[in-house]
Amino acid sequence: MAEQIEFDQAHHTLQEITEALENGRFVHVRRQLQDMEPEDIAHLLEASPRKARYVLWQLTDPEDYGEILEELNEDVKDALVSKMAPEKLAEATEGMDSDDVAYVLRSLPDDLSREVLAQMDAAERLRVETALSYPEDTAGGLMNTDVITIRGDVDVDVVLRYLRMKGQLPYATDSLYVIDAESKLIGYLPLSTLITTQPDIPVSEVMEDADEAINVDAKDSDVASLFERRNWVSAPVVDENQHLVGRITIDDVVDVIREDAEHSMMSMAGMNDDEDTFAPVFKSARKRSIWLGANVLAALTAASVSNMFEATLEQMAAIAVLMTIVPSMGGVAGNQTVALVIRGLALGHIGDSNKRELLLKEASIGLLNGILWALTIGAIVVVWKGEWLLGGIISAAMMTNLFIAGVAGVMIPILLKKMNIDPALAGGMALTTVTDVVGLSVFLGLATLFI
Repeated sequence: MAEQIEFDQAHHTLQEITEALENGRFVHVRRQLQDMEPEDIAHLLEASPRKARYVLWQLTDPEDYGEILEELNEDVKDALVSKMAPEKLAEATEGMDSDDVAYVLRSLPDDLSREVLAQMDAAERLRVETALSYPEDTAGGLMNTDVITIRGDVDVDVVLRYLRMKGQLPYATDSLYVIDAESKLIGYLPLSTLITTQPDIPVSEVMEDADEAINVDAKDSDVASLFERRNWVSAPVVDENQHLVGRITIDDVVDVIREDAEHSMMSMAGMNDDEDTFAPVFKSARKRSIWLGANVLAALTAASVSNMFEATLEQMAAIAVLMTIVPSMGGVAGNQTVALVIRGLALGHIGDSNKRELLLKEASIGLLNGILWALTIGAIVVVWKGEWLLGGIISAAMMTNLFIAGVAGVMIPILLKKMNIDPALAGGMALTTVTDVVGLSVFLGLATLFI
C-alpha cells in the first residue's frame, strides 16, 4: 500500500512538473527540484521525454549532479553527461565513491574520460584510476577505497580518539579493518564491539578473524549472493596476497541485484536493460530489429516443417485448426522450466553435481503433464470433431512434446551458459523453436501416416 502511494505521488509530481514546463514556469520547477531528493530527481528524469529531460537537468542544482548520476540508468546518464563540459563533470563527481565515479566514466568516450580525470586532484584521480583498472562486473569494479584501517597492537582508546579526529565515517561503516605492517588484512573490529569494550584493551584481543574477505576478482553476482546469505552491510576486498584494497557496501550490492533482475526481465524480450524509455525512435528500432530478425529465422524454421506436410493439411481442415495447440502447450511448459533453470544458474543452485537429478525431475514433470493434457485434449477433440484417430494422434503428439519441452528446458540454458551465451537472452527463443519444430513434426507426421 505504501509503495502504491509512493508511485502515485511520483506520477503526480511528474504531471505537475511537466505542466509547469509547458507553461514556462521554470522558476517554480527549479524550486520543486530543490526540495526533491536526488533519487527522486533521477526517477523524474528517466520518466520525462528527452526535450523536457534536458531542461530539467539545466534547472537542477549542479551540487546534486553527482548523486543523481549514480541513480540513472546507463542510456539516460550517457545522454546527459555527453552534453556536460569535462570540468563540470569533474565537479559533479566530487564527493562520490570511487566505484561510482568509475561507473560514470566507463560509459564515456575515452577522450572525454581522460579529460575528466585530468580535472581531478592527484589523490582522487589515483582512487578512480584504481577502480577503473578492474572489470566492471567484479568485486574490484564494485568496491570503493574509502576504508578505515587500524593496527592490532593499539588500544581501543587510541582507535576511539582516531575516529573522533576524523569526525565522519564513510557510508555504511559497520566495522574497522585491522591490517598488519604489510597492509594485509588480519581481522576486523565491529563498531558495536568498539564502543562496548574497555579503552585499555588491545584491538588484537577483541577483533574478529577476517576469514570471509572477498577476492578482488570475484564476480559481482557471487558477491551479491554472499551478501544475501550472510546479511552483510559491508565486506572487505583483498587481492591474491591478502592485501586490503577496498570494501563493498550494501548499496552497491542492491544495485547489482536490481540490475540482474532488470536484465533477466528485459532479456526475455531481447531488450537492453539500460534502454531509455524515451530513446530516439531509430536507435530503439535498430536495437530491436536484431532480435526480431532472430525470431524470424525461428519462425521460418517452424513454417518449413508445416510446409513439408502441405498435402496432409489440404486433405483435412481439422488438422490445420488443431496444429497450433501442440507447439503452444510445449512452449508454455518448456519456458516454465527455462525460467526455473535460469534462476537456479543465477543463484548458483545448479552445477555438475545435481544437473542430472534436475533433468530427471523436469523430464518426469513433462511426462506427467503430457499424459494429463494428452488425455484432456484428446477427449476434447473426440467430442468436438468426432474423430477417434485424430484424438489419439494429437494426444501422442502432446505427450511427446511436453516431455521434450521438459528435457530441452533444462539442457538449453545449461548449454548456453557453457557457450558463454546469456541464457536469459537466448533460452526462451531456442526453447520455443525446439517445441515448435518437435510439436509440428510429430503431430503432422502421425497425421500423414495414419489419416
